[in-house]
Amino acid sequence: MDYAQALKEITKELVSDQDKLEVRQMPSLDEGVVVLHVYATHNDISKLIGRKGMMANSIRQLMSVCGRLNDKKLDIKFESYGE
Repeated sequence: MDYAQALKEITKELVSDQDKLEVRQMPSLDEGVVVLHVYATHNDISKLIGRKGMMANSIRQLMSVCGRLNDKKLDIKFESYGE
């Protein structure tokens, strides 16, 4: 399963500048863990994280369902481009 593409499909509807949204899957030392980084503008990352991290936690919960189907743990990190 392409976790990065699935995460991008979820997050692209939540950001203002879809052209600057990028999701990358990074290598992990643990085979059971998939590390995903979401990059976007500062304002869009603020939207994706939400107040007290509620939006980010919701996105993580939604994506964890995909991971459980394949016995993987997903580690999702949100980063803004330097502005």
